[in-house]
Amino acid sequence: QVQLVESGGGSVEAGGSLRLSCVASGYTWSSWCLAWFRQAPGKGREAVAHIDSDGNVNYADSVKGRFTISKDNAKNTLYLQMDSLTPEDTAMYYCAADAWVAPSRWADVSAYMYWGQGTQVTVSS
Repeated sequence: QVQLVESGGGSVEAGGSLRLSCVASGYTWSSWCLAWFRQAPGKGREAVAHIDSDGNVNYADSVKGRFTISKDNAKNTLYLQMDSLTPEDTAMYYCAADAWVAPSRWADVSAYMYWGQGTQVTVSS
């Protein structure tokens, strides 16, 4: 059974940083496509960043240059380093995984079968 567990969320002031982690179990981590999504109150879930099995990455325009996605295959852990945070980054952050995601669909919520429970990030001005 595939399980994803996020951690690392919290409350920070604008300009601060956080690093989110997502630990996975139940599948061969290194060969899967992994992503971070977020959902703010009253809004739909949106893609933040994606990394494929070869280490190729994609970012939403809103986070380019501020967020960095990475993974540690030995630890089955996905990371999201978030710098220069703004109040607009406030949301519940979710990690997602699937055996394969077409490159053109990396930002599509429906492309991922497995999801974590989320970790809250709150950025104050």
